[in-house]
Amino acid sequence: MPRPTPEGMPAGRGGHYVPQRAPLRAVPFQKLPPGAIEPRGWLAQQLELQVNGLCGRYDEISDFLVYDTNGWVDPAQGAWEELPYWLRGFGDLGYVTGDTGVLTRTQRWMEGILATQAADGWFGPERLRTSLESGPDFWPGMPLLAAFRSWYEYSGDERVLPFMTKYLRFQNTQPPEVFNRSWGAFRWGDNIDSAYWLYNRTGESWLLDLVTKMHGGSADYVNGIPTWHNVNIAQGFREPLQYWLLSGDEQHRAATYRNYATVMGLYGQFPGGGFAGDENSRPGFGDARQGFETCGIVELMHSCEMLTRFTGDIAWTDRCEELAFNSLPASYDPQQQVMHYITCANSVQLDDQRKHGQFQNPFAMGAYKYGVHQYRCCPHNYGMGWPYYVQELWLATTDDGLAASMYAASKVTATVGAGSGQTVSVVQDTDYPFSDRITFTVQTQRLVRFPFYLRRPGWAQDATVKVNGQQVRVSGDWMKLDRIWHAGDRVELTLPMHTTTRVWDDNQNAVSVDRGPLTYSLAIDERYERIGGTEEWPELSVYPESNWNYGLVAGAPFDLVRRNGGGNPFTHEGVPLALTTQARRIPQWETDTEDVVGLLQPSPVQSDEPVETVTLIPMGAARLRITSFPQVSPHGKEWIYRTRITASHVNDGDSLEAPDSGRTPESSADTSIPRFTWWDRRGTTEWIEYDLRSVRELSEVSAYWFDDSGFGQCRVPQSWRVLWLDGETWRPVENTTPYDVAVDRSNITTFTPVRTQYVRVEAVLRPTFSGGLLQLSFT
Repeated sequence: MPRPTPEGMPAGRGGHYVPQRAPLRAVPFQKLPPGAIEPRGWLAQQLELQVNGLCGRYDEISDFLVYDTNGWVDPAQGAWEELPYWLRGFGDLGYVTGDTGVLTRTQRWMEGILATQAADGWFGPERLRTSLESGPDFWPGMPLLAAFRSWYEYSGDERVLPFMTKYLRFQNTQPPEVFNRSWGAFRWGDNIDSAYWLYNRTGESWLLDLVTKMHGGSADYVNGIPTWHNVNIAQGFREPLQYWLLSGDEQHRAATYRNYATVMGLYGQFPGGGFAGDENSRPGFGDARQGFETCGIVELMHSCEMLTRFTGDIAWTDRCEELAFNSLPASYDPQQQVMHYITCANSVQLDDQRKHGQFQNPFAMGAYKYGVHQYRCCPHNYGMGWPYYVQELWLATTDDGLAASMYAASKVTATVGAGSGQTVSVVQDTDYPFSDRITFTVQTQRLVRFPFYLRRPGWAQDATVKVNGQQVRVSGDWMKLDRIWHAGDRVELTLPMHTTTRVWDDNQNAVSVDRGPLTYSLAIDERYERIGGTEEWPELSVYPESNWNYGLVAGAPFDLVRRNGGGNPFTHEGVPLALTTQARRIPQWETDTEDVVGLLQPSPVQSDEPVETVTLIPMGAARLRITSFPQVSPHGKEWIYRTRITASHVNDGDSLEAPDSGRTPESSADTSIPRFTWWDRRGTTEWIEYDLRSVRELSEVSAYWFDDSGFGQCRVPQSWRVLWLDGETWRPVENTTPYDVAVDRSNITTFTPVRTQYVRVEAVLRPTFSGGLLQLSFT
């Protein structure tokens, strides 16, 4: 849980990089302009892959990014969020890499969009002026304003400030109801940040009135969580704290911390830094096999970067690193040619099939694709992840210094010191997070005094610092070195990385394994199969070629294995560090009927399988992975074979496994738990079948029907019956008590006992209506 008060990081209105104007609250950090930080090492490699991969060349294959037919440069044409999403990351990719091709194309788009501004300040597609209840849709302009801010900071283009001023004035003329519509209502934090950015440069006070109007129209994050859409949460939860910078009201700051704790407590009970949001976070879907949308990964990283600058709270920075190192690299293939929609802590097959027991959306979400129309938002949006990360490695401080906020090989050039200051460079040499040693070398033309802050990660309480070989005493979350610096001065930071385990009490007492900021996953042999696309843009499924159903032996040690690695560290072949430990297979832990890894069961678990030595690699290098492990102990519980369920049909957004989830409905219309429905089949005869995994004697069935009268089109069935498989013949059970179809209770039918492994419920749906089940059990 982040802490609301930073240790040892002063907030102020000084500094050399656009200080926070009153009455906005003073903050401890200022963002350096794009281009001030040069990425090196593995980070530069990831950016090079991005330049030559999906983000850097997406305009070659996405019809949303065709310049001549795009509504953002030709207002008579249509367009929405795709170009703004992509350009935001694409432009910053050019600024941090200096790639001339990216920079040239970025400038073309910027010139084209600037030319669309109307006299009243509106820009872009005309149809968006009236697309929401005859009013404007402000959402897609929000990421474009971020793109323009970066462009201005990089290029100094003097047209940007009046362009943004006119557009925000247009927003300020709109009636209050316009601010509470569609996606924008959940994402005003993005626009508030742009208004503050402009206010800090122009001082026009009406911008703060606009911020109050935006906050007033925002979905209410102050009094709770108004949306469970994962990307809305990742962007929107910070909005109250952003408004706190103006309001000064403690309830606004506290709301962001509370909402974050609520979401992570309910749905973040697995490693990787994210939370279960396979579109929406849903009750009953918090297992480690659930995943986090790629848009959510990069948006939550961005939120954590912003909150670090606003508060100085290192817990936000720690979370950003956890997402960057563990979840982001796993979201795309090793060459960054293709990506998937959802990244999961436990995932043992990435194929192009819908998953009715796991994911919500009505399309396959796991295969690696360029996904122009299928994944749509994510491949356009993911590109900001690494470029934004580069720009937040180093921060200017309001006491004229520099802070190493996140760690990666890099070189920063910035103005520091009192008065008008002096330009210095600091080179950061490290293989972090694959090494615990970081060296900083100061480059300066003459002596200069400035404070140099080093973040102490929350997991690194035994950090040590040396200056020119001499150990110095430091304390606090931000370790301060305030001295006169000479050319060649060398700071050595050691962040000892110990292998530790986290026990996820609220997720079956599963364990995950950490070493510093890296979380480790079981190394599963991976087989890639091209399922579509071209050689240049292949669509890929990934299949396991080795066992995956292991539990870690409780109390077994972990041994660090250093590899020569080389190449991309986020691959099996290139990863420089691995761990080995002892494990036992759990044969009963299987995939379900759709090849989804089975749900976790309570640990510790008993297993009679032989002890094996298994290898763990960083999560970001494992495209297939088990990261939340059961613990194995002689005194553990038996792992139970899960019922395997099939059906004549299941709605794409519903769950095959819901009727056997063990959750008791509050009513037939209970939407707070998983459900199974045959929607949108109506008036037909349908079935659901249980493979009980062994022959059992059955004499009773209990069915709790789903019925959403008043708001949906599912009703209890017209009639139903139970059948059992006798050899190869399905037979109805005999001597049944009535087959009731009552709402809001279990409908129990008894019959002459039968011995079988396979049993069905067959339902005749009412004419013009569909139907479904919340709970179904056989005894």
